[in-house]
This record gives sequence, C-alpha cells and structure tokens, in this order.
Amino acid sequence: MDSSTHSHFDVVVVGAGPAGIAAAVTASDCGATVGLIDDNPTAGGQIWRGEAHKTERSAATPWFERLVRSSVKKIHGARAFYVDDGMLAAEIADGTRTIAYRELILATGARELFLPFPGWTLPNVFGAGGLQALMKSGLPVAGKRILIAGTGPLLLAVAAYARKCGADVLGICEQTTMRKMMRFAAGAAAIPSKVADTIRLAWALRGIPHWTNSWPLAALGNERVERVRIVRDGEGHEIKCDYLACGFHLIPNVELARLAGCQIEDGFVEVDAWQQTSVPRIYCVGEPTSIGGVEMAVVEGRIAGCAAAGHREKARPLLRAREKYARFARELKDAFALRHELKAIAEPDTLLCRCEDVPLERARAFGSWRAAKLQTRCGMGPCQGRVCGSAAEFLFGWGTDSVRPPVFPVECASLASITSMGSSTGSSTGELI
Repeated sequence: MDSSTHSHFDVVVVGAGPAGIAAAVTASDCGATVGLIDDNPTAGGQIWRGEAHKTERSAATPWFERLVRSSVKKIHGARAFYVDDGMLAAEIADGTRTIAYRELILATGARELFLPFPGWTLPNVFGAGGLQALMKSGLPVAGKRILIAGTGPLLLAVAAYARKCGADVLGICEQTTMRKMMRFAAGAAAIPSKVADTIRLAWALRGIPHWTNSWPLAALGNERVERVRIVRDGEGHEIKCDYLACGFHLIPNVELARLAGCQIEDGFVEVDAWQQTSVPRIYCVGEPTSIGGVEMAVVEGRIAGCAAAGHREKARPLLRAREKYARFARELKDAFALRHELKAIAEPDTLLCRCEDVPLERARAFGSWRAAKLQTRCGMGPCQGRVCGSAAEFLFGWGTDSVRPPVFPVECASLASITSMGSSTGSSTGELI
C-alpha cells in the first residue's frame, strides 16, 4: 500500500462503538456509501467489545449481523487525527489514509475520568473501564482480589464481569449517597430495558458489598498495589487487594468535533434534533453529546444515519425514544455528580500529570491550564492532557478546551502527507503544523 491512500464516501462514521455501528448500518440501509473508521482491530467499542464473537445472543448481536450483511466499508486500526471541510485524515499501520466525505458522523465515545490520589500510579491500579477492556482481551484475573471504586453504573458492570471471569470482587466503593442512588434507580424504572439490566446486575453482584459514601484515599504497596485505604461513611478502612479498578464516571471525547469547529457547551457537542452539529454536514452521536447509556447512543446513531443519508423522515419515529433516554441521561448526571471532598484526596506531591511527572502542588501554583502547560509541560505528554487535563478541570476549575491538530500523536510522515495534500488542493491543511 502507498504511504497515502485516498477514499471517498457519501457518509463517513468515526468510531465503531454502538452509536457508530448504528449510524453506519442505518445510513447504508438508506442507500448511502458508508465508511466506518475505528482505531481498534474489530468493531464494538468499549461497550460491545468482543460481542461479535460470542456464542450467546445479546442486544449487540442483531447490529453485528446487520453490519456484516451491509455494504459498509470497515477501516480498522485507523486513528483519525485531523478533520477538515470534506476530508479527514487517519493514520493506519502502513501509512496515512485521507478520506473524503459528503457527510461526517462523529461517534468518538468517551473516556474515564481519573482523579489523582496517593499511589494512583502504582502497577495494578487501573481505570475501571480499562481493567474491563483488559479482561475482555484475555487478562487472567481468576482468584485475584479486586476492589472497584469511583462512581457511576460502569462500576457495577465491571464488578459483574470481573466476577464472571473468576475474580474475587471485594467490594464496590461508590462516592455518591444512598439517597441519590435510590432516586436514580426509581427514575430508571421508567425504562423497561433498564429494569431488566438492573435485575441481571443485582443477581450477578449478589453478595458483593456495595458501599455508598465511599472513595479511595490511597493505594499502598511496594512494587505494586497491595492494599487500598478507603473512607466509608466518614471512617477509614484498609483493604488488601491485587487490583484496584477506579474511575470517576466518563469524559466525552470531543477533540475531533472541536477541531472541526463544532460548538461545545458544558463539555458536550451541541446538536439539533437530527444530531447535526453547528457545522453543516457534520453530525455527532453517543457520549460526545451526552452520557446516557448504550440505548440512547444507538437511537442517536440511527437518527444521524437517516439524516446524513438524506432520509430524515425515517428518523421521526425515533425522536420520542431519544427524549426518554435524554431524561435518563439528566438523572444519571445528577445522581453521580462528583462531591467536593474528592478535591482533597490528592497530596501536594501526588502526580497530577503522570506523563511529565508534574506534582499537584507545582501545577496548582499557576492560575490557568495554559500557564501550567507553559511552565511545567503538564498535559504535553503522550496522553495530550486527556488524563491530567480533565482532572485539572475538576480540581482547579480550569478550562482546558484548546485543541490543535493532530489530536493524537502521529508520525511526521503522516503530517507531511496531509500538509502536502493541503498545499496541492488549496485547503487549510497547511495550518497543521
């Protein structure tokens, strides 16, 4: 393959999770030529990872079957790092692919929010979703003692999956209150699928302690985590464990949308009734628009798929369902809002930016994210601020909304390929570097 290859589609979807698969299949069914781009080797994203190869049927099965039967062109192992008017660039294993589109659907998902605390960089301290992904990829955890902490329904799913894999789940430390949890459960009861999910999870988690008003204070150990100090209802406890899985809900991946000029409000991409962003011909679905669960992501994908393919009338019956899930998303946000006490769990010498070894006290000395970056290189390592930037927003109230291409680290040859293409076409890609 040449170092730079070119493709053209009516609709290009970035992200092959539930929302992206639904958008791609729906647009294809409406007669559009569709390209589906994802940086993983297979489709599914974090939620449906590995579902395509399971023998038992699940909610994901029909979508994978439709994807296989469709004419969607799947481009795996490709990381989109630049988007321009009618064109995006993706780095693949053996070069760069530039992909032209008539309509673009961003389904870039979300990542976990990590909050620093003493020992959070010790080996065997994982993000909750990160540990789940590793287990789905084959990490052996049978017989291992796992403590799960943070906030949100993801903790329950990770605990259930860890137990299914043979782990000894010691407990779930949930930072929100029991009152908020019960109010959230009552609201979720209005959605039949959520009731069924709750019943399945309750059975899968039977016997596992679920502590509210609880969060980690420190991970302790020599070469790896050996025990975790937690607070529970105001009292301190230490728990011996082999793994700590910790995540404080989700942060939407809006970098590509921001790079494309889409309007962002309160950290989420603004969309209209058809999932179209403020930029013509660009749509956004799933977690970048709101954190509302897989059902909402799929409905949004279907709406955007119809609209991008020029068949909005087919999406009208889906609008009421989306509103139902939107109410659930609002209840989810309220129930698991982070409490003020979490801002005090990090010590002055606790690393905020683990890529550049910047401790909390050094970053705190500056008045803004930009100043901290200039003086300490905080946020300028391999993660490009995706971990420490989100933590700094919560801890200090800083705005970290600046984004420059490329949104992911890429080889210089990839940048040169896109820049030279921009020079030949007269587009704005010359501003890349």
